Amino acid sequence: MSRSRDKGDEFQRQFEGAPTLDGLLDLAGSSLNSAQVLERMREALGQGVPVSDVIPSLFDEEPRFPSPDIARRLYQNLLGLWDLVEEGKQVRMEDGARPPRPKKVKATAPAPFHPGVPTSEFVEGAWRYLEDDEKTRTRFTHAFENRQDALLGALDAAALTDEGYGVARHLLLELYAMLELGWPPGLTSVNPAVLEADTDAPPVPQPLKDYADEALFEAEQDEEQPLSSQELEVVRRLVHRGLAALWGARKER
Repeated sequence: MSRSRDKGDEFQRQFEGAPTLDGLLDLAGSSLNSAQVLERMREALGQGVPVSDVIPSLFDEEPRFPSPDIARRLYQNLLGLWDLVEEGKQVRMEDGARPPRPKKVKATAPAPFHPGVPTSEFVEGAWRYLEDDEKTRTRFTHAFENRQDALLGALDAAALTDEGYGVARHLLLELYAMLELGWPPGLTSVNPAVLEADTDAPPVPQPLKDYADEALFEAEQDEEQPLSSQELEVVRRLVHRGLAALWGARKER
């Protein structure tokens, strides 16, 4: 005995309006709105491009769907809109269509300062790039942990609180990554002797000092876990010595 098909489950090519299509596009990860989709379809039709090639071009990456029903409804609307365009019918976009979603602009790596010294612009650009690029940040974290034993040993021996250790380690890691970005020959392991006494030989560029001091000031003013003035002085001394050691660890070539 045959079973009747539920018409509600049938695939129907139907454009339900701009607000509906906008919401479906957003759920699927498209940065376009319905008006932009309509424009692309009109251009494609004029150039003889089939709808099977048009729909994939609406997504920067593979579309994602919360459920099969959402996927089906999106394609019903897209194909329904295509049918209207193909038939030359007027398509009215109701009020309320969402504006196109701005694409996230990823920060780019700043140009190396080698063989010179970093500027304030370089430091700012390097910070933004490292903040944005998780893959690069992870790579430098592993390199820091594997190559800078003396620096990490000095932090371990300082008997800091967890908060103080975290601030010093994070800041020295950032400074290390900035130097690796700007000095393509790379850095060697730091000289442990440089960590034993205050020294700025060779002199550390002021933009790097300023970045470190600003970060330490923020750590002192932190609302949740501020560093005490006594520990801040210990952390500051370690960071300044560590920065001098890192600057002196630049490879010649």
